[in-house]
Amino acid sequence: MVLALATIYGWSLRQLDVRNAFLNGNLTETVYMEQPPGFINSQFPHHVCRLQKALYGLKQAPRAWFQRLSTFLLNNGFLCSKADTSLFVYKKGASIVYLLVYVDDKIVTGSDPQLIQLFITRLHKEFSVKDLGILGYFLGLEVAYSATGVYLSQAKYAHDILARAGLLDSKPVDTPLSTTDTFHSKGDSFHDPTLYRSLVGALQYLTITRPDLSYAVNQASQHLQSPTVSHFQSVKRILRYVKGTIAFGLCFSKPTTTKLVGYSDADWARCIETRRSTYGYSIYLGGNLVSWSAKKQPTVSRSSCESEYRAMANTAAEIIWLTHLLRELHALPVDRPTLLCDNKSAIFLSQNPVSHKRAKHIDIDYHFVRELVSSGQLHTKFVPSNLQVADIFTKSLPKPLFEKFRGLLRVGPPPVRLTGGNSLP
Repeated sequence: MVLALATIYGWSLRQLDVRNAFLNGNLTETVYMEQPPGFINSQFPHHVCRLQKALYGLKQAPRAWFQRLSTFLLNNGFLCSKADTSLFVYKKGASIVYLLVYVDDKIVTGSDPQLIQLFITRLHKEFSVKDLGILGYFLGLEVAYSATGVYLSQAKYAHDILARAGLLDSKPVDTPLSTTDTFHSKGDSFHDPTLYRSLVGALQYLTITRPDLSYAVNQASQHLQSPTVSHFQSVKRILRYVKGTIAFGLCFSKPTTTKLVGYSDADWARCIETRRSTYGYSIYLGGNLVSWSAKKQPTVSRSSCESEYRAMANTAAEIIWLTHLLRELHALPVDRPTLLCDNKSAIFLSQNPVSHKRAKHIDIDYHFVRELVSSGQLHTKFVPSNLQVADIFTKSLPKPLFEKFRGLLRVGPPPVRLTGGNSLP
């Protein structure tokens, strides 16, 4: 979301690193340690040390460091986001600064470059900070810039996964899963479950910039406990697809509007063993993908309308959370969010205040969609199935349709004339 807003407003992205972050934390608990070898006091060789500050390896170190950092930020006018505690927002007049924190790594962006530089100077005085310049590589995510916006990819990370699996020279395929592939628990057990779990876990992190992999990885993740040979063959196919699209990533561009739009879809009774439905959603801010998901529903639905309605409820919850986040970022769009679904019965159910007999068995929790619609906080609309981009999160698709929806997700090869992270866009 922050990267999308920075792209929309044309803000630069700065990256900072705090040296020896955990050593800055102040301890509130009483903790003793033995005198370290080479630093033993000859007069008191059997005494112990009482720690005033945290050390690496101490259980309290992460919490103590975050407490020290957050106290400093709050004292300097930042507010901690309630939607995400790793996000801090500073606003003074028309100027605004966003700070994202991940342990000792930080991303800073905002509307006023001079204010950002002033903050970095203050941070330098408090901690030992290394200014890494324009954001280029962060937690395995490669950030590149073009004339149209920002491009995120994990090409190096994907290469490492293929190398670990020994598939660098494999033949690429066009889709992550075949339309005939089905995941079930029958079949011969795979001889190395640890390898299977390792590869699937690595693929899960790859979906941060590759939403086109979400459905396939979700299916593979449901069999981590007892993978079979056929499961591993399916994972190898996913990796062969990654091989052919290794440079693909997520593109953010400057839109003409900042409206929040969500697509919701469900495939009724997709799982052949439990008959639970698979649902997915994709949410866009100004045409830029900011949130997506592919999951199996926790309960069995008695109709396609029910499974679609439950999917709408989960999507609506995510949209409401995003509106809270946007409000804290002082970037909430004027227009109310729109939720698109390709099931007319579910749309009717969300807009009609009459309680139908066929809907009484649906949990009360899911009826909050109807309340959101009636209160004007959410607008639901029908979308044709051929434009339902969330369909890519619910089932295996043939190549033409898969590539069409992949393009609508803004996933593709790097745009021409990319600029590296060490240069200004």
